Formats: sequence, structure tokens, C-alpha cells
Amino acid sequence: MPFGAFVVSTLVVAVSELGDKTQLLALMLAARYRKPRPIILGILAATLFNHALAGLLGTWLRDLVPPVVLRTTVAASFVAVALWTLRAEAPLEADAAPARGLSVFAITATTFFIAEMGDKTQVATVVLAAQFGSLVAVVAGTTLGMLLADAPVVYLGQAAATRIPMRLVRGVGAAFFLLLALVALLTR
Repeated sequence: MPFGAFVVSTLVVAVSELGDKTQLLALMLAARYRKPRPIILGILAATLFNHALAGLLGTWLRDLVPPVVLRTTVAASFVAVALWTLRAEAPLEADAAPARGLSVFAITATTFFIAEMGDKTQVATVVLAAQFGSLVAVVAGTTLGMLLADAPVVYLGQAAATRIPMRLVRGVGAAFFLLLALVALLTR
């Protein structure tokens, strides 16, 4: 597994997940169900499945698109994700009733999978897989990044989440994506 792809993927998702709607979803689920283990396992399952699909799309695009077009597209995608990162996320509805009979794990896995569709971390996974061409390293890294950002929220709850300076976090995340755009343009 290419270590660089793994590390970059972990950092990209961990930073971009801070303040994201799925992190807020993790907080909501933790407050509502107070069962951290099935919530974290649900996040893991949903992220692995969602990011594996996104990674497959990215590696397919890597094989389909000429290298110069791919580099430019990857760089432009990182700039777009940087701008997206600066935007504050709206909180999810806390009163949505779960389907009866579903376990906390199933509720978490289902809601996380749906919430990740089209999310910036899913888009970042497509872009990273296209850039690095290493499906396993990228999916492992993006999944770890998601868990690094969301597991503490599940365990620490709202008290810790309210102390995080989200404007600063979004600014650092955006700068990181701009740096990745530059690296994508300069890498052959």
C-alpha cells in the first residue's frame, strides 16, 4: 500500500470532516442513542462502502482520462473542494424518527451512507483515487480520516464540539486543499 496516498487521504478527510454534516450527524446520533460502539461501527461500515465506490470511480477515471487532463481536473477539483470547505454546513434535522426495528448500527450505517452521497469527503475520495491510483491506500486513508474526525465526537459529545474554532478549521482545510491542487499540477 503506497504510504503517501494513505497519509494524504487520511489528512484530507480528517480535516475536511471537521464541522461537516456527517460529523454533526455523529454528534446527533451519540446524543440520541448513547451507544458509541455501534455508532462508530456504523460509521466505519458506511464509510468503507461509500468510499470504496468513490475510489472505484476515481481509479476508473484515472485509466480513462489522459494524464495531462487528469492532473488539471484533479487540481481544479481540489480548488473546488477548498472553496466548498470554507462554506459552513447546515445542521441536520435532529428530530428525524428512525425506522422501527432497526438497530443503532443499522440506523447509523444507513444515515451515514446517505449523508455521504455527494459530500465533499466522497468527492475528495474520487479525486484522491484518481490522483494516486491506489484504491486500497486511498479508501483505507479516507476511512481512517473519517473515524479520526467522528469517533471523538461520538465519545466526547457536544461539549468538545462547541469548543472547536470551526472558522479556523475550515480555513486550514481550504489551504490544505489548495496545496494539494498545486502539488497535483506540479506532479507528473
